[in-house]
Amino acid sequence: MNKVTEMLIQQGYADRFVRATQLDRLITGSPARRYSLVHRAMKSGELVQLQRGLYILADRFRSTPCHPFAAAQALAPTSYISFETALAYHGWIPEQVFTVSSAVPGRKSRKYQHDQLGAYSFHPLAVQPGCFLELVDRVRVSGQTVLIARPCRALMDLVCLRKVPWNGLDWLSEGLRIELDFLSDMSREDIHTLSRVYKHKRVRAFLAALRSELHLD
Repeated sequence: MNKVTEMLIQQGYADRFVRATQLDRLITGSPARRYSLVHRAMKSGELVQLQRGLYILADRFRSTPCHPFAAAQALAPTSYISFETALAYHGWIPEQVFTVSSAVPGRKSRKYQHDQLGAYSFHPLAVQPGCFLELVDRVRVSGQTVLIARPCRALMDLVCLRKVPWNGLDWLSEGLRIELDFLSDMSREDIHTLSRVYKHKRVRAFLAALRSELHLD
C-alpha cells in the first residue's frame, strides 16, 4: 500500500473525495515530495484522479464504490442530478441512460468523460433567482448523499434545456416514453412551484398546457 493511500485511510478519507488542498495539508515536505507520492499512488491504481486537483481512493479501499451521481457533484459541487438521468432514476423513462446529466448554475454547458466513472454533462438553466433547488431532494444512493431532482422538476428542466414547445402529450408518451399514469403523480402544488422557477415564456406555456391536460387548473 502506498504511503498516500495509507495516510488517507488513517485520516478518514477512504470514502471521501479529496482535493489537492487537502493533500497539501496531509502530506508534509516539499511540493516535489508531495507530487512524487501522489504520482506513485496514481500509477499504482490506488489513487484515482477525477480531474485536476480532485481524487478518490480506488474501490478496493472504499466501503462502497463511488457512485456516478456522487462523482458528478464532486466535479460540479453546485449541481444536482436532473434531465433524463433523474427521470430514469425515478423510473419515469424505460431507457438506460449512459451519461450522468446535471443542472448547474451559470451560463456554460460542459461535458466530461472519465475512463472508470463514465460520461457526464452539466447544463445551465434559465431560472428565477432563489429557485435553482426547488423540488430537488437530498437522497442517499449507495450510502452516498446526492441532490436529485424530483421527476416533475427533471421533466421541466428537460423541456427548458431542449426548448420544447407544447404539442400535446405525444412528446412525453412517445418521445420520452413516459407512461401517462406517472404524470398523475404531479400535484397542484408541484405545478404552482414549477410555474415560479423558469424564466422563459415557452417553458411556462408548456407547464400551463400540461396543467390543463392533467385537469389541475
